[in-house]
Amino acid sequence: MAFGLVLGLAGCGGPSSDPSTSPSSSETALIDPNTDASALPTDPSASPTADEPTSEPIPVSTNLDAITVTGGPGEAPTVTVPAPWAIDRTQTRVLDPGDGDVVPETGLIKVHYYGVNGRTGESFDDSYSRGAPADFLVDGVVVGFQRGLVGQRVGSRVLIGMPGSDGYDPDGGNANAGIEVGDSLIFVAEILEVALSGPRGSAVRPGADLPEVSGETDHPVVTVPSGLSAPSELKIQVLTKGTGPAISESSLIEVNYAEYTWAGRLARQTYGFSPVRGYLSSTIPGWQNALVGVEQGSRVLLIVPSELAYPKGNKQIDVKAGETMVFLIDVLYA
Repeated sequence: MAFGLVLGLAGCGGPSSDPSTSPSSSETALIDPNTDASALPTDPSASPTADEPTSEPIPVSTNLDAITVTGGPGEAPTVTVPAPWAIDRTQTRVLDPGDGDVVPETGLIKVHYYGVNGRTGESFDDSYSRGAPADFLVDGVVVGFQRGLVGQRVGSRVLIGMPGSDGYDPDGGNANAGIEVGDSLIFVAEILEVALSGPRGSAVRPGADLPEVSGETDHPVVTVPSGLSAPSELKIQVLTKGTGPAISESSLIEVNYAEYTWAGRLARQTYGFSPVRGYLSSTIPGWQNALVGVEQGSRVLLIVPSELAYPKGNKQIDVKAGETMVFLIDVLYA
């Protein structure tokens, strides 16, 4: 199996992409073709639907003024709301401003969150009680949560209020969380990390006898010098040393990558298409062995012998058994 990430998940390639160079095929992407979107974190509160609402209509507020939040960063907030409460449209109030990267419309994000049902005034879900923040796709949560997060900065703590139409109404509610159709929801979200748009860190001078990397940062080209012998062992060269969290064996990662045969042929890439994401544990052995400890923001060059890449070859991308592979990888999230 190739790169077991759910890397085809986000549509890695546009309508006119060349299937030989973009990971758009479930058979050829560096991911497990049997893994679907449910393998990646999306909405932390998703569950079976609820029955039709049983409560009386609730007066609808036009702002978040009646909601108070106490508690500092890193600790579960206390949210006070005059329940039953509802709001007319999704609104956001910044409680503590951050100065980090801006949350994009897509990609992975790490947050601590605390959710309250406006109808009951009770918490229905939170990450603090589980002892760890949540990783999920920005565009994989309920619409109101996404709208409240996009455009905010890492380091911020924000209050988000949303009507049921931007919450769980499209799913018929959420029975396990006690959410009925029409319930307005309140979230306090502490934004800890977002995926980068490219490598970020300190440049590292590469060693000798390695493939060469040229071109623009977002459209790199790897060239294997003529006459250069392929190493018999796995080799990693850091080209940009990032400063973000380091990849662990169990990490969820988001990357851009280009994959070449040692003969210099580009087999596929995500540059110019969309980054891909998934768990390191489902990638090819060469990635699993080399990327542990590499920091977010890094760009690395990997030379992977056949037995750690495609021991039997890969017909879908025209890789023969015994071929050494070269990968250029930008670690956008770890």
